[in-house]
Amino acid sequence: MLTQVAEGVLVHESVFCQSNAVVVQGAADGVLLVDVGVHEQEIVCLGDDLATLGRTVVAGFSTHPHWDHLLWHATLGDVPRHSTARCAATAEERLAGGIDARRFGIPEEASLDLLGDVTGLPAQATRIPWDGQEIRIVEHQAHAPGHAALLITRSRVLVAGDLLSDVLVPILDLNGTVDPFEDYFSALRLIEDVADDVDVVVPGHGSVGDADELRARIALDRDYLHALRDGRTPDDPRLGSSAKPGWEWVGSVHEGQRERLAQRGEA
Repeated sequence: MLTQVAEGVLVHESVFCQSNAVVVQGAADGVLLVDVGVHEQEIVCLGDDLATLGRTVVAGFSTHPHWDHLLWHATLGDVPRHSTARCAATAEERLAGGIDARRFGIPEEASLDLLGDVTGLPAQATRIPWDGQEIRIVEHQAHAPGHAALLITRSRVLVAGDLLSDVLVPILDLNGTVDPFEDYFSALRLIEDVADDVDVVVPGHGSVGDADELRARIALDRDYLHALRDGRTPDDPRLGSSAKPGWEWVGSVHEGQRERLAQRGEA
């Protein structure tokens, strides 16, 4: 089901990890889709819902090169699928030898036929090229190479990708980056710089929030990262007994990060 979160912006929430697909209405009847979702049946349903509304998909965008943000389905059409240049290059490299669905925990309900077929925008691109309202690209390197948050300017919506979740703690990119903490702190600063222009934040996974919630999540993510870096136990509502029912497994994500950082000598 599509839910309007601001003028010209709708969200479809997946049952898989509360993933959010974002629909931005453009000129005439065209729409841009950001991170379309996971389960094939849901993506097909999204396409059907748009057709019922008289909307045609004219472009797509993937916020970062993790499999659950690189999916697509033929029912959405053969249209340009954008990403940052670094995201596209990383996706191509990682998918070159195929993907082990079992190892990555990809559900059987996900269709991998069009996985990762994105084209990188020119390096340092700051806008999505399409016939609709301005969408600014806030590129950073937190969580994954070439990650992009999107500021939908007129609607005052920030599409955050896998940052600023109310159910997931920050997940660092520990696959070779020199300073994963600074990558993340830098991303939070970039988002903080545009916070005055935001009324609604849509995380890749979790609940949609308002402007106050955006600032609260920036502070919460920052506090978590400081605790993780300093080797302290985070006082974080997304962990332990405070975690949202069904999300208790996020504690294992935290412990996994703590162990890997200890191996790297960083925590």
